[in-house]
Amino acid sequence: MSDFSPVELLELFQRAQNQFTDRVDAVEPGQWDDESLPGWTVADLVAHLVNEQLWVAPLLAGEPVDLIEGRFPDGTDDLLGDDPVAGWETAADGALSAFAQDDALRHTVHLSRGPVPAADYIFEMTADLTVHAWDLARATNGDTVLDGELVTAGLLYAERLPEEGIPGIIDPPLDVPPSAPPQTRLLARFGRRG
Repeated sequence: MSDFSPVELLELFQRAQNQFTDRVDAVEPGQWDDESLPGWTVADLVAHLVNEQLWVAPLLAGEPVDLIEGRFPDGTDDLLGDDPVAGWETAADGALSAFAQDDALRHTVHLSRGPVPAADYIFEMTADLTVHAWDLARATNGDTVLDGELVTAGLLYAERLPEEGIPGIIDPPLDVPPSAPPQTRLLARFGRRG
């Protein structure tokens, strides 16, 4: 992403991880089975993000996504184990370490949609973490106010999305006035009413 240097991208990603970690840490024992998104529990949402973090190192090593699929556990219970917080933190640390390697953000990753510059990949993951931090907080009655700089970065990422969203990945945007607060506009761009 040309708007940010590799150092700035890494810092934004780390902040997004920390923001999500704060929401994971706040999940009460009885909330893991609560709904976070349609068809997903809180545990499913956290497992989804764990899975994304686990894929970072092999993708940055040049492995195509079709060779990575199936390598990691394929279920919420398997991904989170007995300690969902520790499962998240371990996966997040591994992803951050992989992105922090020398020149990692100058590589190309091979996703299902084709080759993508690693700098764009980390930027996309930062936006995803930011929106999902809100999803998690909303589901658990936590702090839904997002980091303003992450919201701004997320809006820059959202400008690159297709107008209709990405079927099965990002919901179509909701209409909000251009004068709406940045967080409201970000969430609406990802199909959420905040």
